[in-house]
Amino acid sequence: MASGSEPWVLVAGGFHQHGGMDKANYALAALLASRGHPVHLVTHDVDPSLATHPRITVTQVDRPAGSFFLGDWMLGRRGKAIAGATIAQSPRARVVVNGGNCDWHDINWVHSVHHAWPPRDDYAPLWFKLKNRIDKSIARRREKSALRDSRIVIANSNRTRNDLIALGVPPEKIHTIYLGADPSTPITAEERIAARDWLGINPERPIAVFVGALGFDTNKGIDTLVESWRRLCARPDCDVDLIVAGGGRGVESWRRRIEQAGIASRIKMLGFTDRVTELLAASDLLVSPVRYEAYGLGIQEAVCRGVPAIISASAGISERYPAELSELILRDPESVDELVDRLLTWRAAMPSWKERVKPLAAELRAHSWEDMARDFISAVEPS
Repeated sequence: MASGSEPWVLVAGGFHQHGGMDKANYALAALLASRGHPVHLVTHDVDPSLATHPRITVTQVDRPAGSFFLGDWMLGRRGKAIAGATIAQSPRARVVVNGGNCDWHDINWVHSVHHAWPPRDDYAPLWFKLKNRIDKSIARRREKSALRDSRIVIANSNRTRNDLIALGVPPEKIHTIYLGADPSTPITAEERIAARDWLGINPERPIAVFVGALGFDTNKGIDTLVESWRRLCARPDCDVDLIVAGGGRGVESWRRRIEQAGIASRIKMLGFTDRVTELLAASDLLVSPVRYEAYGLGIQEAVCRGVPAIISASAGISERYPAELSELILRDPESVDELVDRLLTWRAAMPSWKERVKPLAAELRAHSWEDMARDFISAVEPS
């Protein structure tokens, strides 16, 4: 087989443009196919542009009864079978899996580390807590088994790299490759006006936004944020309103808590939206007091458009913040006092923060998804 035509098998939940790891998987598959490699995707969801590509073969794996647990198990089993058959025909083929989704020991692209990601379900019903712990235990066992003998491990941040080392992965096997960025430009005045008109908010009112799933698990930090907002709203000098965007089982529960706290007029519950681009255009700040975040693509997307973001130090993307933006980093995502302080610091110099994030925005935008995929291939190809 001629060099450059070796097959690749990619095993991942999704290859499309609608999620962080799915975008990354999509970019890798697209670049490999464009370079002439036969590519076999084993997945639940795939973008039509990949599914119809002449060099790409897709094995689509269903989720029985919509079960993610059963779907993940079937994905791993099917991926292992496809990888074995491909290697038998083409010994130089490469196989890429994601974390513990498939027990194959070639290239493992780690988008999150379950061993470093504890359940945060204090507000959840008992049945969810039990299920959450069972799911986490299984995910950790699968993760450790898949990573144990992997030849090469790709981490999406140095935070992830350190978590992998703590898990026992030899440091020399790990390469850090940051996620890519979509083409974007700073938000225009026209976009801002149109977005605020869509949301029905005052054109001049300072607006902060939170974007994240509102399930029974509070990893995204909505509990810390709501309590911070309650304290801020008690201050006569606080004029910032909050928009919370995200769907999930916990939406109505958080809506009731916000109403009971007497701050419903200051927090707009948007629910699920696929109009995050417009939401960012309307905002002055993104707030993400997340407890665990291997990278933080949503944060990156906000900064790329010129929106300052208060983020937790526990998010991988925080390591890309320069010293000039250190006041936007939340050292303790459990601390309401610290988050209030960060918000007040931002509000006191709100116009200047948009200027201060510009260099980081330019740096992030300069690293495209294709650049990321190219770096990935360079890291795993034999020298």
